[in-house]
Amino acid sequence: MKTLYEITTQQRELIAEIEWLEGEITPEMEQSLAITKQELETKSMAYLEVINRKGAFDSLIDNEIKRLQAIKKQNGNITSRLKENLLNAVKTFGEFTIGTHKFTTRKSSSVEVEDVNGLPNEFKVVKVTEQADKMALKKAIQEGKEIKGVFIVEHFNLAIK
Repeated sequence: MKTLYEITTQQRELIAEIEWLEGEITPEMEQSLAITKQELETKSMAYLEVINRKGAFDSLIDNEIKRLQAIKKQNGNITSRLKENLLNAVKTFGEFTIGTHKFTTRKSSSVEVEDVNGLPNEFKVVKVTEQADKMALKKAIQEGKEIKGVFIVEHFNLAIK
């Protein structure tokens, strides 16, 4: 059986030949068109079946990812609670050693800022990101304005109904 690419190429060649003959279709061409159409339908249904199977498999993968993320979150919560319990034990009883493991505390510090706007400018970092307003650009182009370096590209997306 031919690939979808081969079927499409054959169809284009037949149409070009018919156009070259100014619309005249020979019996061989007619038969070839019918075979091409039948092959196209068969191959398209096979493609659709694979697309549907792969889409269903993707859904299963998404569900498994959600399940694993929930397990990871649960494990993270357990780990945090256990570490907090150990920290409280060290704070209450002081440092201790069990086997080769030593339980202690270490000091660290972090800076908390309540109001960034109240800080002097020397202690602020300003981040600016620019991006195009594509909706406004599209509207302007459709209204006839010419904007250098901007154009509308039309895409053809597959629709299966």
